[in-house]
Amino acid sequence: MPQPPQIRASMRLLTALVWLAGTDCGIAGDVPLPRPRPPLWSEPQSFREAAGPDFDSASVSANATDCNQRLAEVAAIVPMPRLIGPDACGGSDMVELDAVRLPDSRRIAVEPSALLNCAMAESFANWVRDEVTPRVAKLGSPLRAVENYDSYECRSRNRIPGARLSDHAHGDAIDVRAFHLADGRRLELTDVTVDKSLREALRETACHRFTTVLGPGADSHHNGHIHVDLIERRNGYRMCQWDVREPPVTEVADRVPLPMPRPATADAPVNHERKL
Repeated sequence: MPQPPQIRASMRLLTALVWLAGTDCGIAGDVPLPRPRPPLWSEPQSFREAAGPDFDSASVSANATDCNQRLAEVAAIVPMPRLIGPDACGGSDMVELDAVRLPDSRRIAVEPSALLNCAMAESFANWVRDEVTPRVAKLGSPLRAVENYDSYECRSRNRIPGARLSDHAHGDAIDVRAFHLADGRRLELTDVTVDKSLREALRETACHRFTTVLGPGADSHHNGHIHVDLIERRNGYRMCQWDVREPPVTEVADRVPLPMPRPATADAPVNHERKL
């Protein structure tokens, strides 16, 4: 007598379980485990090359550096791990600069946050804190934010293929495009309509604090923002190339003198004699 389908299915399942129990492999054993992650230091020589010839693994520490401690008093930062490659890009003691803290506890936001090495971030934060903020306040509204156009980026100078590596590639430079005021105004540093005395003061203070300042007049790549960095050069050479320009003078065409009015002429005599 044939068995019902339900009984046949149950017997098949029971047979399969008995077969598995009699073998030396279980269901769990058949599932392959994930491959272990390779250790970070599995290839120390290639890692050293990627991190640069000056990289010393013995100097790696989770402790805050002296620069980090000083910077934390004047800025809101997030310490970052050492940036590695590609090529010779990257750097150590990197931080993400979120905001500058003022003595009255107000914060000047950096938008977007700037990724810089600590020394550059410290100089920039102190410039914004000590030089920029009080001068902008003279315009009638406090500074609210600094518009970051570019900070760390692994690239060549001015993004020209084959050019030397940019200081941005080590987090040693930042490009500033504008300042945002609390009343909603946006002041572009290269805008010729922005208060000239303010731009002159910012140029002077930046050129004293940073070793490189590039803006309008440096080249066509810096007509819309101000680049500052702390690159070291021979004999302490500094570069300050930022023309504080004025609005173009609108030339008014000289008026063409109108001709002198013709002198009035006497009326011609009228002959009242009737002619036939």
